[in-house]
Amino acid sequence: MTIQYTKRTAMLNFQQASIQQLIDQRGWHSLPQKQAVREVYYFVRDEIKFGYNRHDRIEASEVLKDGYGQCNTKSTLFMALLRALNVPCRLHGFTIYNELQRGAIPSYLMPLAPKRILHSWVEVLLDDDWIDVEGFIIDQAFLMQVQRAHPDRKGFSGYGVAVPCLQNPANEFDNGSTYIQAEGIADDFGRFDSPDAFYAQYGSNLRGLKKWAFRYLLRHLMNRNLEQIRQYGIKVSK
Repeated sequence: MTIQYTKRTAMLNFQQASIQQLIDQRGWHSLPQKQAVREVYYFVRDEIKFGYNRHDRIEASEVLKDGYGQCNTKSTLFMALLRALNVPCRLHGFTIYNELQRGAIPSYLMPLAPKRILHSWVEVLLDDDWIDVEGFIIDQAFLMQVQRAHPDRKGFSGYGVAVPCLQNPANEFDNGSTYIQAEGIADDFGRFDSPDAFYAQYGSNLRGLKKWAFRYLLRHLMNRNLEQIRQYGIKVSK
């Protein structure tokens, strides 16, 4: 029943040496399943920083090499690591409204962003129940800067975050669902056995000249903005 949810695919290339070496170094194979999933979750959340890769459809090993990712690419890496540990998982595809990215994407670049952006989270089978795992998108160091800049906010949308309570988001893993962008969902495309199947059907966020500009220029400006926020915080107008 769950064989398709543990298979290797072109994007979920967990056979690659870098992924296998990571698993061996962390000793994840020797852990009970729930503990292994928890440790993989926090690795993807906090050691793979929130950032923009060259494309949504890159392989898991490239996300690991980059050391950063966004919803879609972090989902790919998370799935590959889980499947390497024989933990069943699948992808749930969506779009999100681009406004939740304002701040993470500098204002001067927002006119170039699609109004709705392809989004995904991972569903993981634990104890015969499927849980939603989305909370790994934003690393804690970045999230803390957003929280410091908006200490009195509850419902919040911006900087890659869309939650009902900014100071207490549902992004800590306790064998249940986690969320960090779910309040910004626009369209629900349903479940897919793999990211490969999702992107084969829905393509990517950008095409043509915008796709070229994103890969070679815009994402670097966006990643620089994220790193400045991570290191120096957010200036809030009074």
